[in-house]
Amino acid sequence: MKLSLPFMLAIALVVIAASAQAQEVTEIYSDLSSCDVTVTGDAAGSILQVDLSSSKDGLIETKTLGLDGPGTWIVAWGVPEASEGSYDACAKLIRDGVTVSDMCTSFYYGGRIAIRFDVRDVHADHRGMTLLIYSEDMAVVDIYYMLVKDGRAMYVSKRGSVPIAGSFRSPTDLSLEWKQILEKGEEYTGRVKIVEKKDGQTRAFMNSFTAREDAEITDTYSDETGASATVMGRSRVPFEGFLKFDLHRSDTLLTSVQERTPILLAGDDETVEISWNGTLEPGIYRLTVQLLGREGDLLDVEERIIEATIPLRPQTIEIPEDEGSGTSEAAIAVAILLIGAAAVLIVRRRRG
Repeated sequence: MKLSLPFMLAIALVVIAASAQAQEVTEIYSDLSSCDVTVTGDAAGSILQVDLSSSKDGLIETKTLGLDGPGTWIVAWGVPEASEGSYDACAKLIRDGVTVSDMCTSFYYGGRIAIRFDVRDVHADHRGMTLLIYSEDMAVVDIYYMLVKDGRAMYVSKRGSVPIAGSFRSPTDLSLEWKQILEKGEEYTGRVKIVEKKDGQTRAFMNSFTAREDAEITDTYSDETGASATVMGRSRVPFEGFLKFDLHRSDTLLTSVQERTPILLAGDDETVEISWNGTLEPGIYRLTVQLLGREGDLLDVEERIIEATIPLRPQTIEIPEDEGSGTSEAAIAVAILLIGAAAVLIVRRRRG
């Protein structure tokens, strides 16, 4: 069956339209510090252009990102001097020079705004996102935690309908640990977006950090025969370090033992044990336990005193013979003799 040219063109237009509809900007939020844009569909190979403009000055800044797929993308604005007024942020999804989807959002900067909630502290690092928030009047919010790498949110976690109360002195702790394993030395950005459910009031905070390994000594033990140390991980970068045990007496280093720790992530803890070469002689010793990173950098240290004493020898207790048993035997013998003598006397009297 031979298809007509108009029919084939119609099919091609339908395919192109379906392809265009498959790529879409579905969400955008912005303030004067940053902007996040969510793109769905087959966005690989597309360009995301994000513009910030004001009603007073027109176009202020443009950011362009090459996309490798769908997701949430973040840009940071570099507004030198913010002035009160209305602003617009617009995102365009461009493919082969054609805008296939776009979305804008407007916001006002400056003036007095009634705040439904406030943030006491927020900070992102290699462990997670710290967030302390409060509301004098009960509020309910949605919270979006984002771990960002190269402008793209590699991880987004949402906590929906979270009740907020408390005060500046007693905020609600809504911190979150990352679930991804981080690469040591890599640059990341942590971002949190808080959306108040009733009025839609939204605030966002973010900061960049360099991922590094981290751990701490949480407990140590030592005696005349050996020592141990417990180490806890404090980072989403796998900790692969060492414990170094240095034993001194009168400022003289007697022995130094270094052991590799198990691989630890934040919240994991393991104990490493060592033994001395024999039991320590009586005296006072100083033990220094150092926690070292994989490159030998010092992360934590703890010192203890060992007071070695002369071990107590078990005493041999001699059990004396039971004097009472000998006396009993003598009494029995005397009784037998008396009974015998009495019997002889009785016999003689009867004869007489």
